[in-house]
Amino acid sequence: MLITALRTLRARWVTFVGSFTALALGVALLTVTGLALASSLDVPDRAPERFAAAPVVVQGQDTLRVPTPVGDRVHRLAHPRPVPAHTIARLKRLGPVAEDRAFPVRAADGTRLTGRPWSIAAFTPYDLTAGRAPKAPHEAVATGPGVRPGDRLRTDHGVLHVVGTAEPGTALREAALFVTDARAAALAPAAPTRLVVDAAPAAVRAAVADAPGVQVLTGAARRLADPGPDRDAEALTAMNALFGTAGGVTAFVSVFVVASTFAFAVAQRRREFGLLRTVGATPGLLRRTVAAEALLVGLLAAATGCVLGGLGAPYLAAWAADAGLAPAWFEIGAHGWPYHLAFWTGLLVALLGVAAASWRAGRTAPAQALREAAVDAGARTPGRLLCGAALLLTAAVTLALALACDPGGLLGRKSYVSRPMLLITAVALLAPVLLPPLFRLMVRLPGVTAMLVRENAAAGVRRTAAVAAPVLVTVGLAGSLLGATATVQAAKSAETRARSAAHFVVTPRGDTALDAATLRRLGTVPGTTVSATSPSAVYVLEEGVALIRSQARAADPDALAATSRLPLTAGRVTGLDDDSIIVNEEWERHRVGDRVDVWLGDGTRRSLRIAAVMRTGTGDNGVYVTPANAPGARPDRVDVRLVPDADPGTAATALRAAAGPSAEVRTTDEWLRATHPEAGRTTRYGLFLVLGIALLHTALSLVNTAVMATSDRAPELAALRLAGATRAQTLRLVAAEALAVVAVGGLLGLLVAVLNLLGMRGALALLEVPAPVRLPWPALGAVLAACAALAVTASVTSAALTLRRRA
Repeated sequence: MLITALRTLRARWVTFVGSFTALALGVALLTVTGLALASSLDVPDRAPERFAAAPVVVQGQDTLRVPTPVGDRVHRLAHPRPVPAHTIARLKRLGPVAEDRAFPVRAADGTRLTGRPWSIAAFTPYDLTAGRAPKAPHEAVATGPGVRPGDRLRTDHGVLHVVGTAEPGTALREAALFVTDARAAALAPAAPTRLVVDAAPAAVRAAVADAPGVQVLTGAARRLADPGPDRDAEALTAMNALFGTAGGVTAFVSVFVVASTFAFAVAQRRREFGLLRTVGATPGLLRRTVAAEALLVGLLAAATGCVLGGLGAPYLAAWAADAGLAPAWFEIGAHGWPYHLAFWTGLLVALLGVAAASWRAGRTAPAQALREAAVDAGARTPGRLLCGAALLLTAAVTLALALACDPGGLLGRKSYVSRPMLLITAVALLAPVLLPPLFRLMVRLPGVTAMLVRENAAAGVRRTAAVAAPVLVTVGLAGSLLGATATVQAAKSAETRARSAAHFVVTPRGDTALDAATLRRLGTVPGTTVSATSPSAVYVLEEGVALIRSQARAADPDALAATSRLPLTAGRVTGLDDDSIIVNEEWERHRVGDRVDVWLGDGTRRSLRIAAVMRTGTGDNGVYVTPANAPGARPDRVDVRLVPDADPGTAATALRAAAGPSAEVRTTDEWLRATHPEAGRTTRYGLFLVLGIALLHTALSLVNTAVMATSDRAPELAALRLAGATRAQTLRLVAAEALAVVAVGGLLGLLVAVLNLLGMRGALALLEVPAPVRLPWPALGAVLAACAALAVTASVTSAALTLRRRA
């Protein structure tokens, strides 16, 4: 069998190269995404940065820990608690204490800095590179390039004289500005959430024993006091989701393309199989020969793909880090299972790709095989049509169940990534039935060329379906993923717009909060009703085991009712008070009047009455509480509604004067465009990564399949030349056929995208969110144009070489 397989591969080297290329590329992409996913599973050990030189760090409660029957459930608090004053007094009796009082600073040029007391700088440590330490209230030590001693720094806290510059002795990267301890205490009068104690750790632990939740950090645990201590874990969680999605899409595209290519390669040899059956070859001999060829090609291609994937994975990691999708430290580790998974998956797909075709070839009688070699009359096999119909029915049933039980689930990434795969496979299996009528509908131009395109497509259904398959995958995935993202984003924007009755929105410039003086000035603007809201969080234990964190906003009920149109299903906004909460239908308990046990943003446990219930919507409705139930929350938004007779221009001018330079006044539509863009940078890059990997494979597969299909048409092209067609006419016919096949494949892909987005539109309608379906026409046009260029170039080039050999 092996010798026979080698001889047949040598005789059909174009088919061998095509199958080898498809499988090697598929295995390489699986290896790359597998290695990236494996490398994102482990959080590296990080050394302390901000307090690397601190003997002991005492930190207030910053996590909520709730015991359940299946173990403790932990969430990070939205508003960490400060260290109690009596605990600080007790710690000061043990030794020197440096309080870390941080406050935001905004320079006149818009630069955002973090102000800190100079006494805390020694525990990073920050070393003076020039000048001296601050001694007067108006003096400061600055970090970073471009600042020198003697500079005057204009900030929202007045003019500061830079008397020194400093650099951290660790990898900490922070735009810090150090002032005297007295000045920091005046600018940040709230009790500190962390401090450094120069005392024995055991004595410090004994001193804080009666302060619940207060942590004593020493050694490597001091990194928990760094900014964003969970940033590595959060980054890896995001990378897991990203590379998991990319791996899933890559696996689907690879399996689809490789199986299609191998099945087409076997189908091309029907005449050869008919001749072998005529001279006495048994069905078992044919099956073993085809399996041996697939095994040989599969082994070589899978091994090559693993090598290529191992070489390409570091480039993917570097790109992900440069694009901000991964931390700067992310790199590919030494993992073995992605190689095994990719190798054996590729080999199995190669064998399965030829299994059905080889089984059918073995069962075909000699005369029947020779008859089918001329026309693809047997492309519409009952098994293929039955599988396609079953997958289509499965997609319809699962969609109906999702719409009936959980319409919001259709808006999730898992749904709009996986559902197109089911539809693409179903449409590809039904392609032999769909392609002929589509060609007759689309290619209705008069003339010999149009007639030949129609008849050739009808006679070569397998060839047409094989070339159209990569286009179907490309357009279907691009339309579904980009369209779903745009549709969900538009729905979120429309939902936010529908919730607001405000004419203007005032927000702080940068990441700071609005100060009390600004809020007082905004409240005095005539002809307006203002509602200041603060971001917070509420935690609830559902089903006794799941600790759920819900985004919350704290607001005055009367002002909130005047400036918003919350999508309530029960209750009223003005029913909110310090003993109640507004929840949404996602909560386990969501009946007006019921009481729910919750933990507030600082970990305080409360029992609150449900005052009103909102629709679930797209999942961004969150909950609402009063400021009394959001301790530590600071206003970051003011919604302004004008009275009926107020002039918008006059009101805008007055609002900007009251807001001052530290806040920005925008109309509600301007604020929506700024805060709800079409897609965030990370989302766009993530989609580019997922689609880029998939489209790379399908693009090369399109070229590969077009070359394989055209090289097999040498007798047909020679017959056209003998019938009187010139070389140019023959090549134009090949180009026209390639364009027609790409157009039909694009139409089927568009059908998949539309069906997927219509299901999402139905979910939005059930959720009562007004949003249109967004099809990414520019992206689809670019993808289709690229597919057309690749298919025409590959087909015409291959046909030209074939005609030259025939001559």
